[in-house]
Amino acid sequence: MQEKYCHQIIEKYVQKYWSKKKTFTVKEIKNKKKYYCLPMLPYPSGNLHLGHVRNYTISDVISKYYRMLGRNVLQTIGWDAFGLPAENAAIERKVEPKKWTYNNIYYMKKQLKKLGFGYDWNREITTCDPKYYKWEQWFFIKLYKKKLAYKKKTKVHWCNFDKTVLANEQVINNRCWRCNNLVIKKKISQWFIKITKYADELLEDLNKLKYWPEEVKTMQKNWIGKSKFIEIKFNIFNNNEIIKVYTKNPSDILGVTYISLSIDHYFSKKISKINTSVNKFIKISKKLIDIKYPNDKLNNIGINTNLFVINPFNKNKIPIWISNCVKNDYGVKAIISIPAHNKNDFNFSKKYSLNIKKIFKSTDKKYESNLPYIFNNNNSIICNCNKFNNLNFKDINNIIFDIILIKKIGCLKYYYRLKDWGVSRQRYWGAPIPMMKNKHGIIKPIPDNYLPILLSKYKYFKENNKLILIDKNKININNKIYFKEKDTFDTFMESSWYYIRYTCPNFNKSMINSKKANYWLPIDQYIGGIEHATMHLIYFRFYHKLLRDAGFIKSSEPVKKLLCQGMVVNESFYCLDNGIVKWLSNKNLIIKRNKNDKIIKVYKKNGTKVFYAGINKMSKSKKNGIDPKTIINNYGADTLRMFIMFAAPVSIKLKWNNNGIKGIYRFLNKIWNFVYKHIKFKKIYYEKKYKLIKKEKLCKKILTNLNETIKKVSNYIEKKQLFNKAISLIMVLLNNIIKISKKYYYYEIINKCLLVIIRLIYPFTPHFSFYLWNKMGNKKNIDEVLWPLTNNYLYKNNNILILIQINGKFKTKFLISNNISKKKIIDIIFKKKKIYKILKNSKILKIIYIKKKVINFII
Repeated sequence: MQEKYCHQIIEKYVQKYWSKKKTFTVKEIKNKKKYYCLPMLPYPSGNLHLGHVRNYTISDVISKYYRMLGRNVLQTIGWDAFGLPAENAAIERKVEPKKWTYNNIYYMKKQLKKLGFGYDWNREITTCDPKYYKWEQWFFIKLYKKKLAYKKKTKVHWCNFDKTVLANEQVINNRCWRCNNLVIKKKISQWFIKITKYADELLEDLNKLKYWPEEVKTMQKNWIGKSKFIEIKFNIFNNNEIIKVYTKNPSDILGVTYISLSIDHYFSKKISKINTSVNKFIKISKKLIDIKYPNDKLNNIGINTNLFVINPFNKNKIPIWISNCVKNDYGVKAIISIPAHNKNDFNFSKKYSLNIKKIFKSTDKKYESNLPYIFNNNNSIICNCNKFNNLNFKDINNIIFDIILIKKIGCLKYYYRLKDWGVSRQRYWGAPIPMMKNKHGIIKPIPDNYLPILLSKYKYFKENNKLILIDKNKININNKIYFKEKDTFDTFMESSWYYIRYTCPNFNKSMINSKKANYWLPIDQYIGGIEHATMHLIYFRFYHKLLRDAGFIKSSEPVKKLLCQGMVVNESFYCLDNGIVKWLSNKNLIIKRNKNDKIIKVYKKNGTKVFYAGINKMSKSKKNGIDPKTIINNYGADTLRMFIMFAAPVSIKLKWNNNGIKGIYRFLNKIWNFVYKHIKFKKIYYEKKYKLIKKEKLCKKILTNLNETIKKVSNYIEKKQLFNKAISLIMVLLNNIIKISKKYYYYEIINKCLLVIIRLIYPFTPHFSFYLWNKMGNKKNIDEVLWPLTNNYLYKNNNILILIQINGKFKTKFLISNNISKKKIIDIIFKKKKIYKILKNSKILKIIYIKKKVINFII
């Protein structure tokens, strides 16, 4: 063993060994308990960033831990290879998206291997491979035939910058989730999958996900958005038509002063054809809808139709207004307005001088003078409603609902915020949708034997730098010409079932090998960012249920346990160049800090003022990223892995710290140096002249500490997933052993401790541990050994302490062998000078022996 820790040599050697031996390749074993650990698959951008490293290190630590517990562990990786970024990058570089994507995969794969992740590379998949998306196309056709997929012309979210449709989940505050551009509404033909048919099951099954973060479950619950409404029929005054109006509280019908229709309501459209003012208002509102203005002047507008409905409860005439306040989140386009008890309605009524009728008052005086008063059943009673006065909120709602049902003027309805999943994308680089039209425009699925439908052929023309379609989307089916669907699938389609294909990546008889899939599923541990809560994490739960109902798998949920890791963040800086923000790397900046490490001044070496922009997510755009390659070269993959897991709990943000990475490197060197000296010292016993009793106490102390550390580290990794605390305990254990060894070097005990420490850090530092384990003379490689068990490291004392008494009075004590007989104990005692002097001239009347504790001579 060399004296110095040379990470470059060690990591290269170990990685070569793993590759040659295919250490992490797995197969299904009937009698062995499985463990499927999976990080969310990466998009092949070309370079790993520290966010990737954190995600995959967490997964690898957990995988290696369970592998040491004796589980059959599956951990693999693939590439979410389709999508807009690849297409745009290819256009910019004037290369085929396929070439750009596969080049990136090549580089990222090399980077992943350098980090020592234990993937079964035989199961690697790439979503842009026709062998993969063929089955996606095949399954979509099955959904179409089951009427779970359909095409219709509808208004969709459209991003003008990316030139494509966005799903509802991809629109955040009316902006594109990817480019942050404002989206518009556009009416085009789109393909949809009926996720709404599974809305109730998706919602109810959240209760089964005991090991998912509550925050994620709440986000999904809110996104599905099941809501109870009372539908009430209002007759239009002097007209035979009926408008169905909605409210959540039946009692609202007593306080309604006007009804509000959305600009998309059928009656609004009908009026707009004969009323120019309404028509103009709707056109303006379409441009403003969903855009939030600070003063709400343009976000809270309406127009009076000068028409009325009749309140079916009391026959009062109620004006009909059209308003852009009526959001269409639940598909509810007509609502009861009660300005006395709703903030938005109150502001709207004040703005347009509308009537306000108060029907609730508070029993708490401090709220009574406030309008709008937000009522609840704890401090509200009905007022100004004749026979209903003084009833509380709950009772009045129950009574009014019963009356509505008896009079048959309304009913209970459930609506969902969730809409059907729009899967069409108007881009080239995606899986082609396997549908076609004949010359009459009739849609048909492409026959299975023509799958996969490959991407249309394009060619770059240098004279105009344009990508031109060559094959015109035509396809010959049984000697008839059809026109292929031009749209491609949303890339979330590929990422919704990839985890199942990992279980049978080379299966070519069908989409999934059910036997293998059911062995590995559900995923035991899934790792990814919380930003996927209302997109990927809903879609793949839905897709799992589709595949279950198609008979491929037995489980209803794809994942048992979900871990959402925090982002990796760093300080960011910028300067102003002619008023334009220019982001700067901190490499060439002079940064002054106070005693508390707070930044007080930043400038360039030439004196130019630089602004500190705070702690932000590492990104290329803000130039605050750290290249993992640099860290690996300087400190090694194991140092980076351990720092990533030690610097912060995995569920919160990790702030980069150069001193922290150096600290971990020093810790690994400390272990290395201690092991080096230990091996050099091998079986040379150096002992100061301690009494045996002191040795026993010391050994017991060391092994008790070791035992407790194993127990706590196991708990922190497996149950609490507080990996930083697990590493801290290992550090403390090492320091204690080093401290004790300076006073008394008990070789066998220290050897035991070091073998345990090397195993405890193996999930975090696999190359380092692999090398040290072998150098300590172990026949098996550490990849093949089990996690240390606590009961193997309890202190086993072969000696017992016997107290010697004469006539019940303590005289002395000494250590004897655990299994020695009473006769031999007496023989030994008589050889002790101190006792022999007392007993030699005395007559022993009786000898009382309490086994392994006391021997009492009665004289």
